[in-house]
Amino acid sequence: MSYEYVLITPARNEAEFIEKTIQSVIAQTVLPERWIIVSDGSTDGTDQIVEKYRPGREWLELVRLPERKERNFAAKVNAFNAGYERVKHLSFEVIGNLDADVSFGEDYLAYLLGKFEEMLTLGVAGTHYIEGEFHSFRDSYINVHHVNGQCQLFRRACFEGIGGYVPIKGGGIDWVAVTTARMKGWTTYSFSDRTFYHHRRMGTAGSSELGARFHYGEKDYFLGGHPLWQVFRSTFQMTKRPYVLGGLCLFLGYAWCWVTRHERPVSPVLMEFHRREQIDRLKHSLFDRLGFGR
Repeated sequence: MSYEYVLITPARNEAEFIEKTIQSVIAQTVLPERWIIVSDGSTDGTDQIVEKYRPGREWLELVRLPERKERNFAAKVNAFNAGYERVKHLSFEVIGNLDADVSFGEDYLAYLLGKFEEMLTLGVAGTHYIEGEFHSFRDSYINVHHVNGQCQLFRRACFEGIGGYVPIKGGGIDWVAVTTARMKGWTTYSFSDRTFYHHRRMGTAGSSELGARFHYGEKDYFLGGHPLWQVFRSTFQMTKRPYVLGGLCLFLGYAWCWVTRHERPVSPVLMEFHRREQIDRLKHSLFDRLGFGR
């Protein structure tokens, strides 16, 4: 018997893609105990699409929050927490944060639930994703222990142990959660046997692709990233589309925050842990390239 699980989906004006997400979830071989879609002041028909699928599915619930003008990541946490209030009294082992612009195969969630049953130290699980021609693992400077924020499943004990998501306006809420889980001794992992599709280009809501890269560089700084790591990461991204300019914008975003001494919302302890992980990865990567890891 698979673990019981619940899903929460913060959604703000997601009419373009949310139907793909709903169709993916209702086709799962193992359905959630409850799925709360939190419409965060949507004005584009998102609510109507959700309502179309509710009849006959008591486990699917729509929660509507008031309209607001500001768009930021802290608001996404507030929407998630509104959903969590609706499920926290239920009995479940796994809680999932699912974006409203993704889709996946019918055994996707059952596969991840199986990983929690197999690995008792697994605190956060997910998979790599595909976005057009982009593959999140192959085409980025990331490792398998980061779990992509568009679809994160937490063991309930882990989620409650880290205090849930931290509302940071500038972003990085998913990263903080996953890294804090590792710092507290949990295993976090993105598995490669399944993938999900992300239908909106990541980070481009309200900005250009180069603008998004600049913002990612800013985020790398205020989340405490090591400057040496940023040099290597930016250089790697220069080899990917958009060639040179993408990596350059990534570095400039980090450098701008460094020059202006942008406030860092993460704790010194988490930043130290994060930088230690980055330097260890750079050492292992260098040793492998030199043949010492073989």
